[in-house]
Amino acid sequence: MKEIVLAGGCFWGVEEYLSRIEGVLETKVGYANGWTENPTYEDVKTGATGHAESCYIKYDETQISLEELLKRFWSVIDPTVLNRQGPDIGTQYRTGIYYTDKEDLAIIKASLDEEQKKYDKSIVTEIEPLKCFYDAEEYHQKYLKKNPGGYCHIKL
Repeated sequence: MKEIVLAGGCFWGVEEYLSRIEGVLETKVGYANGWTENPTYEDVKTGATGHAESCYIKYDETQISLEELLKRFWSVIDPTVLNRQGPDIGTQYRTGIYYTDKEDLAIIKASLDEEQKKYDKSIVTEIEPLKCFYDAEEYHQKYLKKNPGGYCHIKL
């Protein structure tokens, strides 16, 4: 099993979208790569923690490759917009790919290079090792399964 953390704006829709992909075994939302330890949603939404709303993904690479998972991720974000996705604005809504296996970096960079061909503007999606990930509060987990009519910036 492999794991990666992806940030694509509001984490509710990102999690719901990724959870529907065959080969994705587990998802959970949380806060990644900031400097505040154990932040709450109330902390993160101020933009003062450095964290991105993110989705942790555990996947079976025999069912879905990292390349394919990243293709799917790119398809639901605008990687050329800094600190915003849809109507959500702030550093917590930045896009990011946070890897746990340094051997994945070459695949991630190749994916970014391929994606860049689709845009005139530069891609601003962060690509960094995962420094930290804190689970979001329980009411955020599987939010759109619990609240099917809830807000989502991704067309599901």
